[in-house]
Amino acid sequence: MNTYCNPLDLGYRYQHHREGNRFTTVREGADPTLVFFKGLYYMFVSMSAGFWYSENLLDWKFHANPELLIYDYAPDVRQIGGFLYFCASRWASNCPILRTEDPLSDRFEEVSAPFPFWDPNIFCDDDGRVYLYWGCSNTAPIYGVELDPVTMLPVGEKCGLIFGNEDELGYERPGESGSAGKEVSEVYRELKKLVDPAVGEPVITPETEMRLGRDAGTLRRIFHTAGRPYVEGAFMTKHNGRYYLQYSAPGTEYNTYADGVCVSAHPLGPFERQKSNPFSSKPGGFITGAGHGSTIADEYGNYWHAATMRISVGHLFERRVGLFPACFDGDGVLCCNQNFADYPHRIPKGKFDAMSQQPEWMLLSYKKPAWASSAADGSSPTLAVNEDIRTWWSAGTARAGEWLAVDLEKLCDIRAIQVNLADEGVGIPFPDECYGNEMGTRHIETGPQLSQYRVEISADGTNWRILEDVSRECSNGYYEYESGISARYVRVVGGSLPYGQPLRISGLRVFGLGGGKKPSRAQARAVRLSAWDAAVEWEPIPDAQGCNVRYGAAPEKLYHSWLVYDAAHLTLSTLIKGQDYCIRVDSFNESGITEGEVIYLD
Repeated sequence: MNTYCNPLDLGYRYQHHREGNRFTTVREGADPTLVFFKGLYYMFVSMSAGFWYSENLLDWKFHANPELLIYDYAPDVRQIGGFLYFCASRWASNCPILRTEDPLSDRFEEVSAPFPFWDPNIFCDDDGRVYLYWGCSNTAPIYGVELDPVTMLPVGEKCGLIFGNEDELGYERPGESGSAGKEVSEVYRELKKLVDPAVGEPVITPETEMRLGRDAGTLRRIFHTAGRPYVEGAFMTKHNGRYYLQYSAPGTEYNTYADGVCVSAHPLGPFERQKSNPFSSKPGGFITGAGHGSTIADEYGNYWHAATMRISVGHLFERRVGLFPACFDGDGVLCCNQNFADYPHRIPKGKFDAMSQQPEWMLLSYKKPAWASSAADGSSPTLAVNEDIRTWWSAGTARAGEWLAVDLEKLCDIRAIQVNLADEGVGIPFPDECYGNEMGTRHIETGPQLSQYRVEISADGTNWRILEDVSRECSNGYYEYESGISARYVRVVGGSLPYGQPLRISGLRVFGLGGGKKPSRAQARAVRLSAWDAAVEWEPIPDAQGCNVRYGAAPEKLYHSWLVYDAAHLTLSTLIKGQDYCIRVDSFNESGITEGEVIYLD
């Protein structure tokens, strides 16, 4: 493997949630902390009952460790001297800080347990001084405090460093595409009527969930957010003597979930927001969201940003992990290349220019004819080729041998296939003693739940050849064929699947070389609608699949992007009040990308 495709192909563990008498089961992986330690890359991900490690950021191996505070969210790891320090989140009790000389040995010793915190990040400066950053709230800021490097206990008082500012920053506004919307406002008003004065919380029953069309966790988040962003997920990166304190907003369930950054000459501030913000954002495309992450340099000095990507259909915290090339430009601006960020991308062996990377292989399967052995009610095979991970085709039965196929309409040069499986209606009523967390509301499936299926290809739709025979923990399987395979048809045939589910596919995505002409150039225009929004429109382009809307502070700094399929307009909702922007609309199809002209927006 020389390429990867977001969401990352990891063995995301099933989570069994209990809210009252309601049980929900989904796969989850979020809040990734990436670290390069003693020649290996380690990635710690919430609710994984272990961690992943790799020699090259491509081939990830899972190391199970169910004893490592697995029910504490947002695990953080950081090297201090010859040790890797570990901590995670707790609201009601002091959070332990552990350390190890070798994570694979499972020997972690507790150093301290200073106080309760949420979404922590430990940072060791070049002079050996140590700092802790944390915070996860729509009313409180990101905090920081210095720690004694030996005792790992606080030195001095905590400082408030980053506060939410949704009145100035469009990317911090809660809601889908930055708008909470009338429907959410009505839900909030209904919840206010249900508040128990004794506890200040709404009483949410199964009938309430059904009437308002959301699970209890989502309803509580709407009630507490009330239009304000959650500011969370701190991470510190130092570059050229400057301190880049990263944070996420407005909420993990939104397509605009992003990472912003503030910069200072000192580890505890004062911090100023970087002009180019958010630095990590993926609001459009197959899978959206790029918040609550970590930014590190690899062994060659290239920067990478790992972040949380959302599904949030079966449960609010149904999420995945993404990896994006990052860098500091000549002016010290931290940025990520998230153009076509859910297409295959190469990880070069050596130093490379992160912002110049473009996909080598384009999408061949978008809206191509799809058909299946059967389909559940309301489930169409077309939902597996519509570039939306939040919708899916489901087989009509759970029998082995059900299949989904796509016709690429001609012999194609296939270079990669991604098979994204979906979970629906899986609620496992575990007895009380099986729930792992203290409240008895969540159980992580620590044993492997294997997905078995075959990926097959054909030139004529009659004679099929097996490409992959899969049996592993695998919800977002990615298979690379760098030398190319010629085929017209691709089929996935289901075998035994977790919890006896039917085969369900949210994305059968085929990538390769289209061999035709690139699309016509977009003829675009833009107008500012408000302090935070702009309307971007372009003439319909018959030979394009869609457009990638790039925007930023200058023509050479188009660091933000929003991928749009099958449309001729977009409302940019992540702008900063009072800031001018440049916009470029690039059209694309299965043969490549055609750059547009720069538009100036003031």
